[in-house]
Amino acid sequence: MQRLQSSLVSDFSLSRIAFGLWRLTDWSYTPRERLGLFEQMLDLGVTTFDLADIYGDYRCEQAFGEALKLNPVLRERMEIVSKCSIRLAGEVSGARINHYDTSATHVRSAVETSLRDMGIEQMDLLLLHRPDPLMDADALAAVLEQLVAEGKVRQLGVSNYLPHQTDLLQSRLSQPLVANQIEVSLLQSAPMFDGQLDYCQQHRVMPMAWSPFAGGRLFRGDDGDAVRVQQALHALCESRGLDPQVGAMQLAVAWLLKHPAKMVPVLGSGNPERLVAALAALDMEMEREDWYELLRAGRGREVD
Repeated sequence: MQRLQSSLVSDFSLSRIAFGLWRLTDWSYTPRERLGLFEQMLDLGVTTFDLADIYGDYRCEQAFGEALKLNPVLRERMEIVSKCSIRLAGEVSGARINHYDTSATHVRSAVETSLRDMGIEQMDLLLLHRPDPLMDADALAAVLEQLVAEGKVRQLGVSNYLPHQTDLLQSRLSQPLVANQIEVSLLQSAPMFDGQLDYCQQHRVMPMAWSPFAGGRLFRGDDGDAVRVQQALHALCESRGLDPQVGAMQLAVAWLLKHPAKMVPVLGSGNPERLVAALAALDMEMEREDWYELLRAGRGREVD
């Protein structure tokens, strides 16, 4: 498996494709079955596991920890990514309404809860899940650096942050924000034009691409944009002699991998065969005109 080495931190890298666990509790696996899935991914070289405190209504990290407890040594082969700053209304969070919270008190509490739920002492990468209009950059930076100094967090990053929002937080930190996890797919190519991926290239931030299949819409959507992309993918599959279903998925991943910002697609499927098939995208070559053909299908118009 290829790896992506951070240009900002010498001893930090991610697998070229990450395993997204936001649906972990939906897969109805036993802890032993979850462990087997984790072991299979690690053996394939997928070492980056992506979580967040709110996933599964605050239950995914616990489910992850239950499985990891069965073979704790696997922790040494993983990069565990988690996120915080969203509070969902309900008994677990104690929040009355859904809102963002980057206060020092909440961030510390969220990180310590995540560590306890997963049964680990340190997360490799902490991402601020969403920009918070009430973010006090000084207070947030202070608690983030304390968490790093205490060994509870190894590296810091953001998620869904625009360049100016990243710059604000970075201006208060003494260490780099090494990653930004953003939504990118054939049906969500805006980050290629609005400065997000340009910023990542300029500042050597590692972009992680969430929802690379547009929540399944890329293959099952019946709206005009989705159908147009499906037709373009199927045409490329036919020209390459690929199975239409598997090949379409591989091409969608290969399209992301070709971008020079060096995105890390986050794939979240509980089907091992589907995940293994997607990994074949790492060995696929995509010609520039094929890439633009898919871009044209996703945007619904020719280049200007």
